[in-house]
Amino acid sequence: MTTTSSTGTAGSTSSLPPLPNGIMRLSDYQAQQKAAAAKTTTQMGEGSFMTLFTAQLKNQDPTDPVKNEAFVAELAQFSQLEATTSMQTSLQTMVKNQQQSSMTTASSLIGKAVGIPNGSAVLSGGKPVNALVNLPAGADGVQIQVVDSTGATVKTMTYGSQLPGSMGVSWDGTTDAGDAAPDGTYNFAITGTSGGKNITPSWNTMATITSATTSTDGSNSWLLGYGNGKTVPLTSVQQITN
Repeated sequence: MTTTSSTGTAGSTSSLPPLPNGIMRLSDYQAQQKAAAAKTTTQMGEGSFMTLFTAQLKNQDPTDPVKNEAFVAELAQFSQLEATTSMQTSLQTMVKNQQQSSMTTASSLIGKAVGIPNGSAVLSGGKPVNALVNLPAGADGVQIQVVDSTGATVKTMTYGSQLPGSMGVSWDGTTDAGDAAPDGTYNFAITGTSGGKNITPSWNTMATITSATTSTDGSNSWLLGYGNGKTVPLTSVQQITN
């Protein structure tokens, strides 16, 4: 007896009897779908998944039907696909809402004074520069030096014992000699003692916000503008006053 083998379309199995016209083997259909997906380089969506699943039901071999376990597994994959798609949509909506909320918050701060963590003291028009010194454990004494861009000390302010919390301070823009310091950007150098130990407290300089813009690093975070072109991230703001 002589046996013959036939070569079908891509993905078909050898030595299988031909199917009636209009009927396609599942393996052939899957191969066509795979080739089409490769050409379009798009991911399978819900519609494509259901089309493939329906075709599999229609074209299964009646003498060797697909086992129930296989159908259950594919249905589980479809359910997972739906859940993933729904989660992605929800996350996109949440991110969009968060961006809109951040924009509203950032724009509402224009014209208000906010605390800039360890910020510079921007002197303009002789207006006082206010700051809050963070003293969670209090202090036996605190010294604040106002330093210019060259590192020279312009003003030294000394304070006595402080309770735990935030200590409000204000620099009136004058030097130790009593003269008016020129407008510009200055830095604070703050030291103190607490319980007989030296401390270096952090502070928040109060500055008026003049603008709100998105960052350019792709993070969609908001930057608050103040002083002479300086910015601070919205997420860093801890104090807000009118």
